[in-house]
Amino acid sequence: MKVTFLGTGTSQGIPVIGSNHPVCLSDNPKDKRLRVSAMVEWDDFTYVIDCGPDFRQQMLANNVQKIDGILFTHEHNDHVIGLDDVRPFYFRQGDIAIYAHKRVIKELQHRFAYVFETVNKYPGAPTLHINEIENRPFTLKSIEVEPIEVLHNQLPVLGFRFREFAYITDAKKIEAQELEKLKGIKVLVLNALRIEPHHSHLNLQEALEIIEKVKPERAYLTHISHLLGFHDEVEASLPKNVFLAYDNLKITIS
Repeated sequence: MKVTFLGTGTSQGIPVIGSNHPVCLSDNPKDKRLRVSAMVEWDDFTYVIDCGPDFRQQMLANNVQKIDGILFTHEHNDHVIGLDDVRPFYFRQGDIAIYAHKRVIKELQHRFAYVFETVNKYPGAPTLHINEIENRPFTLKSIEVEPIEVLHNQLPVLGFRFREFAYITDAKKIEAQELEKLKGIKVLVLNALRIEPHHSHLNLQEALEIIEKVKPERAYLTHISHLLGFHDEVEASLPKNVFLAYDNLKITIS
């Protein structure tokens, strides 16, 4: 299984528009972060987790030729608003499969009404094959995917476990029964917004505490803001099995 970090930034990305913060002015490409998203590949299958405002740029940067579907963690704009840019895939492949909780599907139908129209639909709009998911396992091609429900302030968000890999973003709290689903994983991806506490995201210390409970072989931090600090300085301070993800990083899980 291969995972590509398409974007590792928080909702504003890095650099933030108009900001003179030193991280926003950094010349290090690892300090430049598009909105958070990941691509998971195994056998001949390719799935994207979330489809934010930088989706087109991310697909071009990684020369993605086809996708088998998109999994949505939740409905916030930095995770969904690039949905219209699936059109080139739709024109080549036909209907695009999407997987999301029914609450998220309802929001997508509202924000992209023209995509879901069934009468007099605009011919240039993509057609999506809807798959409603809940907090129970479902099958993607040859593997079972297990959702992990977390809280983003009070909003339920779904993370996903693919075999020995798990991806969680926009978490502030993870209940014990959900942490149990992460037992035995080799690689955990978890959000870590900044150093200071935040009302709806894990900060660095909270993320490290969860990683210590789960004990994966490796962990990667994502959904990062400029307030976490410079990539190289933060990574040097982390435990030896914990890394800062960066845009276009590719990892493999055997």
